[in-house]
Order: sequence, then structure tokens, then C-alpha cells
Amino acid sequence: MAKPITYREQEKIENTVKLRKFLMELPPYVKDYFRAKEPTTSDKTRLSYAYDLRVFFRFLQETNPSLKEKSLSEISIQDLSLLEPVDFEEFQEYLKAYQSADNKLETNSRTGIARKMSCLRSFYDYLCKRQLLTSNPVRLVDMPKIKEKAIIQLEPDEVANLLDYIENYGKQLSGVKLYHYNKQKYRDIAIVTLLLGTGVRVSELVGLNIGDIDFKNNGIRILRKGGNEMIVYFGAEVEQALKDYLEISRNSITPLSGHEDALFLSGQRKRISVDAVEKMVKKYASAVSVKTITPHKLRSTYGTALYRETGDIYLVADVLGHSDVNTTKKHYAKLSDERRRSASKAVVLREKLED
Repeated sequence: MAKPITYREQEKIENTVKLRKFLMELPPYVKDYFRAKEPTTSDKTRLSYAYDLRVFFRFLQETNPSLKEKSLSEISIQDLSLLEPVDFEEFQEYLKAYQSADNKLETNSRTGIARKMSCLRSFYDYLCKRQLLTSNPVRLVDMPKIKEKAIIQLEPDEVANLLDYIENYGKQLSGVKLYHYNKQKYRDIAIVTLLLGTGVRVSELVGLNIGDIDFKNNGIRILRKGGNEMIVYFGAEVEQALKDYLEISRNSITPLSGHEDALFLSGQRKRISVDAVEKMVKKYASAVSVKTITPHKLRSTYGTALYRETGDIYLVADVLGHSDVNTTKKHYAKLSDERRRSASKAVVLREKLED
């Protein structure tokens, strides 16, 4: 009997199909670029790059008179060689607001513009490396300055309020709304408790199968970015929330075909989506905090709590699945500063003598 395809494997297949569809619109040398990037990037990253490059080629087609009559796939290396730094500065301006292929208004923050420009730098570096171009004009363009964002997370009292609110949310409901809440109550509590108690990414959470939970050792098997498998351990509160969900809710549901193994199911009896989890968290969190709380902010809440308790930045990086500890240090620099300040009061040089 063939081994069933995992959620992550299915996601990779879908991303590969989407990437191929994008590449059919773009010039052949773009396909070569993605073939070269495959060993060092994830399928999600390549799909994101493909989208960004398609935006760039559409920009050329829309704004360059000599390219208006060409399809995207007909834009040549020679056409690219004629571009100057000012063209890429115009592209940055274009990214602030433009019409997509389906006539929707698209906008980008500084972070989004910087990401697309970084993609272009990488693409032009590849063309230069393959000696298809002699220079990279993108590197002569200033990148948008990205302001460091403060860590947003829930305070301990807000965490308690959020979990209490989810548990008691049904008291303000009646009829159909109360019926649907009762169906999803233990699932929602388990999801939020798991996010707050382990710091897993929402994409990792939705990919969990029932068989990934090990109650004997209180661990869950997750697939990290890049495809690395890891066991993340959880405490008593997460254990109880998961057991309640499985016994009271999940075991009474008959999933649709292909979703039998999924841990968390939607109201349609399919594996729950990232978007559904984000909407659910936003709905509950908006009632207990004025902060904009997302699943990622719940991850930050866990990381902050773990660092405050242990002071071990390497442990936090390992548990959160950061491949580079500098990423963790960057996120929790403020807390490091707080700890350094507290150190100034920890050592007393001379005890004050009592009168």
C-alpha cells in the first residue's frame, strides 16, 4: 500500500504546479534562474520570487514603449541590458500602487518593496554570473529603509484573558451562532493554547496530523522551514487542551476523503487553513486587547516568555526554529537590554550600614 502524501508534500506539489504556471508566462532564462535556485531555496520562496519577477516584467511591458507589443515571454536579455538604475527607481515607485492582472489595486509597504528589489538583485546577479549581462544596475539603487518593528505580544494577564474569553464566549451567543461555537470551542482553545504554549508557526500547526502527537513524551512532530523535521515539547496546559479537543470534538467528526489524518479540521471537515486560523485568532484577540494580534504575535508571546524565564537566546532560537541565532537576537534585543539594565542592580559593591 502506497504511503499517504503528507500535508507538506501536497503543499510542495501545489506550489510546484503554480510555479510552472508562472514560468510559462516568463522568458526562458527566468526558468533557468529558478532551476539554479532550487538547491538553496524552499518551494515557498521560489513561488514568492516568481510572483515578484512577474510583477517586474509586467511593469516593463506597461511602462516601456518598446516592449508594449511584446508578450512577457518575449522580453529578451538584450531588452534587460538596456535598463539603467533610474528604471529600477521607477519600479520602486510603481510598486507603491499598481493594477494587477485581474484589475485589482495592489500596494506594497517598504518591506514589500524591499523584498521585491532583493529578488531583482538576486535575479540580476544570476544573469551576470552566467555572463548573460555584464553588470547589475539594481545594486546601484538604494533600498528602502526598513524601520525596526517593536515586538508585539500579549502580556501574561492578556494571555489568561484570551483563553478565558474563548472558553466563555458561548455565554453571549444563542441559536445558530451558539451551535457553531460549541462545535468549534475545543478546537479553537487547543489551537490558541498550542500556539501560545509552543511557539509553532501557523503553517506548521495546520500541517499537523493526529499521529504527530506523542502524549507519552508530550511532544509534537513538526516540519520546519526547509523541510527539517523536529520534535517540539509541550506542557500540561497544552496536553489537556489537545486531549479535550481529541476526546470531545475531533473523534466525533468524520473528515472528508483525503483529510482523515489532519489534526485540526474546518467546519467543512477539511484540514483547517492558515487563513481560517488567522481569522479565528483575530476574532477572539480583538475582544481582549487593542493590539493587532495574529498567530505570529502569539508565537512572539511564547518566545518572549521563554526568554524572560531562561535568559537563553540559543534555546529560544532552537525552539522557535530560527536557522540563525542572529534572527532571534534581533527580535529580542529589547529584552536583552532590559536584562543588562537589571544587571546593574544585581551586584552591590558596599552594603549600606544601618544607623
